[in-house]
Amino acid sequence: MTDAVDVLDGVSPVDIHNENGQSRIVLVCEHASNHLPPSLENLGLSEAKLKEHIAWDPGALGVARQLSHLMDAPLVYANVSRLMLDINRGPGHAGSIVKVSELTLIPGNANLTAADIAGRVEAIYDPFHAALASIVGRRRNTPPWVVSIHSFTPIYKGIPRPWDIGVLHNEDERLATPLLAALNKDPELVVGDNEPYAPTDGVYHTIERHTAPNGYAGAMIEIRNDLIKDSAGEHIWATRLSEIFRDMLATDPS
Repeated sequence: MTDAVDVLDGVSPVDIHNENGQSRIVLVCEHASNHLPPSLENLGLSEAKLKEHIAWDPGALGVARQLSHLMDAPLVYANVSRLMLDINRGPGHAGSIVKVSELTLIPGNANLTAADIAGRVEAIYDPFHAALASIVGRRRNTPPWVVSIHSFTPIYKGIPRPWDIGVLHNEDERLATPLLAALNKDPELVVGDNEPYAPTDGVYHTIERHTAPNGYAGAMIEIRNDLIKDSAGEHIWATRLSEIFRDMLATDPS
């Protein structure tokens, strides 16, 4: 199998911010980075393309880092673009390594061998999920809440999206229900329940992997990326979410 260090040209696939944070909340940002190892030559894409949503979730890491600070919560985030491998998809899933993202062909993913794919899984997916499992596992005495921060485009394949924020969840709605209720108190917000994506779209892998086996609670948060295009927008949304989570933590009986 390809050596993991060689695959990433020495870059760590995962970082942990505020590792010793005391909150029961564990923050995750799978699509934090648009970085690609130099050896991949941008997978055949222009620098401009790598700044688009196809390569990462703009603004998501900024919100997650500020929320980590406000909540004293650990944050696990990726250092590699989802175009190399999407850690929010299981290995072998059609969306794990895409040949087309939205409407863009990804030339560098067109002719991968089984060894190439296995090398990326070993180098990126395995260490990321091992790091997250370790952080989540330290909170067993107080069952953790695993919260993943994402952003989405205002227009997808030519179709406008009306939501400012969406909360994604499966049948476990312990976090989603109070989150949605709190967000919907603001009449100026357009809030999506399992919008603009849902677990049925295959986008809920990380949360399910790290919550369902142990009965932990989890949810994904999707913020429209034009609302968090700068540090001011990131701060507004991190502050709003921290206030909601504080209220939730204060009233949670567990």
